[in-house]
Amino acid sequence: MKPSAGSGAYLRRGWRFLELQFEGAVTQTRMLRWAPDVLWVGYTRSMLAALWLHPAARRIGIVGLGGGAQVKFLHRHFPQLRIDVVENDAGVLALREAFRIPPDDARLRVVQGDGAAWLRDHPGAFDILLVDAYDAGGIPGHMGSQGFYAVCRGALAPGGVMASNLYDTDLRAHHAHLRQVFGEQHLLLAEPRMSNEVAFAWRGTPTPPPVSQWLRERPSSARWQLRAGVHRLAKAWAAR
Repeated sequence: MKPSAGSGAYLRRGWRFLELQFEGAVTQTRMLRWAPDVLWVGYTRSMLAALWLHPAARRIGIVGLGGGAQVKFLHRHFPQLRIDVVENDAGVLALREAFRIPPDDARLRVVQGDGAAWLRDHPGAFDILLVDAYDAGGIPGHMGSQGFYAVCRGALAPGGVMASNLYDTDLRAHHAHLRQVFGEQHLLLAEPRMSNEVAFAWRGTPTPPPVSQWLRERPSSARWQLRAGVHRLAKAWAAR
């Protein structure tokens, strides 16, 4: 393992995977070395089921870069999207090239900063917001608060959708805060075979298309990765 400068993050190289780990051997990102834009970790695929809830999305915000799995996937398969990312850890940003995250261009911009402050600077900006920010201790307390979720809601455009990875945290508190901020406009999806839940919340009333139609319109290289998560979300959506 090679620690990145000024960070608790480590880069671990294996013959099959490149991993971003925190102290205590907590794996934040696992990248398949010969297919760097494959979403290897299940919850990342589930989070991107949010795209089904907002098929006309044009701008996506991401809090937490990590190894950039979702950034790489979106940059490759969804050319219509503008992608804005904030990451607070300079050490993680220093590993951007190692994880083969594309450089900034007309569609992608990555900045260093505090996620909550960054969201406050982008009111009503995002059609989709992905929140995946945690460290060796789990999700920082302030990023699960009612105030933080209110900031997230404020950063959503009308009809916008948020997906948040809930890992190693007090799930009951997150559920309560989501309800206080979004009311009934949220649902929670347990991640199979993982200790994660993915929280979805939205402004307005999404009208997603039939799952089969939406998947059929995706390139085959993206479709197989999104299929299971979208079907699980669609089932929870119908039962809400």
